[in-house]
Amino acid sequence: MSIGSPGSTVGVEDHPASAEPERAKGVAHGKSPTRIAMDRLRKDKVAIVCASIVLFFVLIAIFAPLLAKLEGGNIADFNPKLIDEFGFPTIGVTPDHWFGVEPRTGRDNFARWVFGARPSLQVAFTATVFGTVVGVVMGLMAGFLGGWVDRVISWVIDFVLSLPYLLFAIALVPIVESWRGGSMNLTPEQQSSTRFFVLIFVLSFFGWAGLARIIRGEVLSLREREFVLAAKAIGVSTPRILFRELLPNLVAPIVISASLALPAYVTAEAGLSFLGVGLIEPTPSWGQTIATATNWFQADPIYLWLPVGAITILVLSLALLGDSIRDAFDPKTRR
Repeated sequence: MSIGSPGSTVGVEDHPASAEPERAKGVAHGKSPTRIAMDRLRKDKVAIVCASIVLFFVLIAIFAPLLAKLEGGNIADFNPKLIDEFGFPTIGVTPDHWFGVEPRTGRDNFARWVFGARPSLQVAFTATVFGTVVGVVMGLMAGFLGGWVDRVISWVIDFVLSLPYLLFAIALVPIVESWRGGSMNLTPEQQSSTRFFVLIFVLSFFGWAGLARIIRGEVLSLREREFVLAAKAIGVSTPRILFRELLPNLVAPIVISASLALPAYVTAEAGLSFLGVGLIEPTPSWGQTIATATNWFQADPIYLWLPVGAITILVLSLALLGDSIRDAFDPKTRR
């Protein structure tokens, strides 16, 4: 009796070949770790709220000229008629000045507040990108190549991590300005642009080393895996192994490190500007505003609390978002 006949004791369902399509229907396609992490983030209410707040500040920075024009203010317009002989504002919050005016100058607080978001985010995002790229490349090379390359890069990492970044930043600003002819020979715009790039350099220089050490440790464990050994065996070039084979497996630590670096850089930019080694006039900056507003706190508290509140909310949102991203990529760290 044939297998396919009605009286057969072995049904068609029992045949391995005919059963394969039915079994395949019940098997779900696997998801990549990145896709799983993104699914977790979409279900995380804290991450959604924090991402919305960060997006709000990013939009403020992008559309700062439009928002200032909508209110009718300008960051460069001095209004001596709106302050008294002692420099105190004679008006508060009005339809023409939504956040009042700046003591001593009469400049519009709202315009300076929205424009102040720009340098903080520009410095933070740019330094994060540069620091991440350098850290990933150095970590990949140290972990995969080993030998003297690993020893040299590891020594450089230890050296960078041992330097005090605050003292380094304070010392570097006058040095760079002297290279450009000295602060006395530079216009305020040239000084401000110089300090902008110095800030990015300092934060990137001190930011890559920690990520490079993490990437190096991950690569040391990955380079003995079967897919890497197979790539070596068939003669795949080193750059291809680094960036096509190893790099996709390092998405989690890279994303986590970048998300946690952003709030630190926002705080660092504000702190350095507050200390006088960051951005200066005519570039508006929240840290610079805080340094000026401390002298007018009792007379005009809103002048101080506007940048303080913005920095606090932005940094807290970035930090909580970074924690959520870390938990999404590594559930073992979930609290």
